[in-house]
Amino acid sequence: MAEYGILAAYDGSASGYDALRWAVREARDRRSRLTVFLASDLAPPGRPPARDTARRAADRGERRLAEGLRYAESVVGSSLMSVEVTDEPPALALCGRSKDAEMTVLGACGHSALPGMLLGSVPWHVAAHGCGRIVVVRGTWAAVNADAGPVLAGVDGSPATRDVLALAFEEAALRRAPLEAVCALADAPGVFGEADQMEEEFDYAMTRLETEHPDIMVARRLVPRSPRSSLMTAALDAQFLVIGARGRHGFNEQLLGSVALAMLHYSPCPVAIVKPS
Repeated sequence: MAEYGILAAYDGSASGYDALRWAVREARDRRSRLTVFLASDLAPPGRPPARDTARRAADRGERRLAEGLRYAESVVGSSLMSVEVTDEPPALALCGRSKDAEMTVLGACGHSALPGMLLGSVPWHVAAHGCGRIVVVRGTWAAVNADAGPVLAGVDGSPATRDVLALAFEEAALRRAPLEAVCALADAPGVFGEADQMEEEFDYAMTRLETEHPDIMVARRLVPRSPRSSLMTAALDAQFLVIGARGRHGFNEQLLGSVALAMLHYSPCPVAIVKPS
């Protein structure tokens, strides 16, 4: 088990509270440890916080922060929840800890967001520089067992495709939801056989995972449009979107591709950015 389990960044903002609720549900249903990460001075630098972090926050007038911590503990239980407080820069600290987490969960914007901002600097930095599975909770999301649409996977044969599909199938099983996999061909370069190769790789990867998960209803969509427009349209009816950090032909120095950036800014549902393992 990863040291931090589900690592949730929380600052008491409305966006942070949405992310915490999402992470709590995820930890509960995966039976994973939940680590709530606070960039705060509620504990002395370099020392772990006391068990009464929620009370300390309430005593200082940070009501939403205290409510979130109490809610999380009430759902997952004190034995599977820990609180980590640090005075490090939050983006840097979260990137370092993401190496030892099953999943890192953040809200799209925190307390410091400017009016109209679609994506804060911390989630952008963690999505670009973090490791593993980075979930940015934005738009709308629904509880497990709700009729909330499919889990959506955007695949293109990039190095992260296997890990993208693995997470998408896990989440579909967790939610008892159908899975929709979209492979868009419009951005394929004009090289002979490129589109055919993408289609073959897509079919191979999907067939293997469908065989491993026979209880999940799967829809494959091979579309001639661009991945940005295709995924944005499909995400309108989805409860969760899973994509890779870079596309099939992204440069090694490219931290986030154009599709990942567009989805982080505009996705109408929570989005996971998956780095290849």
